Amino acid sequence: MRTIETNENNPAITLRGKGPLQVLAAVALVMLSWPTGAGAADLKPETLQAWDAYLQAAKARNQKHLADGASFLSIDADPAIAAKLHQGEIVVSPAKPNVPIKVPSGLIHDWVGAIFIPNASIADVMRVVRDYGRYPAIYHPNVVGSKPIEMGESEDRFSMVIMNKSFFAKSALDSDYRSTRVRVDDQHWYITSETTRVQEVADYGAASQHLLPEDQGKGIIWKLSSFARLEERDGGVYIELEAMVLSRDIPAALRWIVDPIVRRVSRNSLETSLQQTADAIRTSMTTMTRHRGLIPAATSSFR
Repeated sequence: MRTIETNENNPAITLRGKGPLQVLAAVALVMLSWPTGAGAADLKPETLQAWDAYLQAAKARNQKHLADGASFLSIDADPAIAAKLHQGEIVVSPAKPNVPIKVPSGLIHDWVGAIFIPNASIADVMRVVRDYGRYPAIYHPNVVGSKPIEMGESEDRFSMVIMNKSFFAKSALDSDYRSTRVRVDDQHWYITSETTRVQEVADYGAASQHLLPEDQGKGIIWKLSSFARLEERDGGVYIELEAMVLSRDIPAALRWIVDPIVRRVSRNSLETSLQQTADAIRTSMTTMTRHRGLIPAATSSFR
């Protein structure tokens, strides 16, 4: 049974008992729980402008971790967190106290999660997170389709279809993603991922299923972006991930009811995605160990 620890002064939540970099798959589920009867909420220019400004500030904040003398992982500021990660816990918290953040006609959901995978290498992590064709198996049942579009030395592009089913209704997103990898050195990697296209699927699963134009629809999700830092040390790999989602606003009369639900779904989505990623990495490592000597380790691309 999992235990949950909370602290009013530090909203980090620790989940005990179980156990991205492309966690955008599960982060997208943050707002797929929006009621299916919600009306249209097309993306407005002022909403996009606020998102772009927020994203630039987040990028600058994350770049500070790459400066000489800076801690590569933010968890290093609190040794107790690293100790919890070594005990198999996943630490998830809102990036700011007031998440989701209100912007003109929209909301920004910004969450940070961390996990430690013992006995793993960065090559082990990359082998799994770049296997886009297996995402439906790794992130079952919400990812129903995924495929690589273009694989490069430092940048990948892939597509993914994410579905959520609740109360006999289905909602889905069909999106393209760009993932850029930066090798700092053998033990440190920095990865940015973002959507380049997001389209809602109307009447998903029905004969009338069709894609809506970009930036049109219910506004469940308009944009997604993430920053991931990987550090190989202490006999394993630390993964620290910040995931951000831009969605429609919640009507003022409903915010007091919906806000806690959105926060819970956001937290659970990120925790679940990190857990699924770690499980897939462990399975891959076991398979590679069993076939060692028959299948060469795919490490040269990441060293």
